[in-house]
Amino acid sequence: MIDERHEELAALYALDLLEGRERSSFETTLAADDTLASLVRELRDAGATLAFTAPAAVPPAALRTRVLASVGVAKSARQPAKILSFFSVFPWAVAAALTLSAAWLGQLYLAAQAEARLLRDTTTLAELARKGTQQQLEAERILTRRRLLDSEQQTADSLRLLSAARTQLAERDTDLSTLNERVAALGTQLRRETDLAHLKVTALASLLKNSPQALAVAVWHPDRQEGLLQVEKLPALATGQDYQLWVVDPQYPIPVDGGVFTVDAQSGDARIPFKSKLPIKNIAAYAITQEVKGGVAKSAGPFLLLGK
Repeated sequence: MIDERHEELAALYALDLLEGRERSSFETTLAADDTLASLVRELRDAGATLAFTAPAAVPPAALRTRVLASVGVAKSARQPAKILSFFSVFPWAVAAALTLSAAWLGQLYLAAQAEARLLRDTTTLAELARKGTQQQLEAERILTRRRLLDSEQQTADSLRLLSAARTQLAERDTDLSTLNERVAALGTQLRRETDLAHLKVTALASLLKNSPQALAVAVWHPDRQEGLLQVEKLPALATGQDYQLWVVDPQYPIPVDGGVFTVDAQSGDARIPFKSKLPIKNIAAYAITQEVKGGVAKSAGPFLLLGK
């Protein structure tokens, strides 16, 4: 692409208006640039075409009469030479006018070229702005769609969690109902086996996180100072450990030992008659702990079941 400076130099060179070092430098550049050389040829052809389109100029007859009258007879022989000199100068004047016209046209051509370049640059900038706006709109559309999908996913997750919570709550209700039924059944069974007039029945609930279904029912006969313990779903203990029953009576500062026991390794069930080591007047609560084999005098292990 030819810049504005070279276009101006090409127009001046086509009209033979460059001189000296500027002309030599331009000719060096012209020899290496075919596009610039083509522009110079086009400008020269345009100037020549304009020169041929100029009409032939004929001097007026009065002018010839005045010229002949102003000279003497002695100089009549040289008169044709002067007339020829006038007609020889006139085409040069026409050529100069045409040269100026070509220069003016060259300037118009250069101005049109500059305006065309400005228009192309403006169009390019407008196209870039349009593409940038389009890309921004597309990015915003993708972001909005992503946010919408995330919101829908969060809503779906919340609904799933709510459904799972409702299912767990229903399962807990079912388990609680089952436990209540089991407690009632165990109490009924134990009452049948003891003197109902003196029976004291207490249910012990599980404190085990790994075995929340564990359950125990203690039946105490105050007159006989003996009782019966029924347990279900207690996990089997490792070798060297026992379960120990404790009876809480307010008259003693610490719980009273009710004896040790084990459960079936498969079902976790056991049925154990027990007696207190000390006389019991009023049972406030029962507790079952995990102790060393053979039991201890004072509870040291964790409480696994508790009932008041």
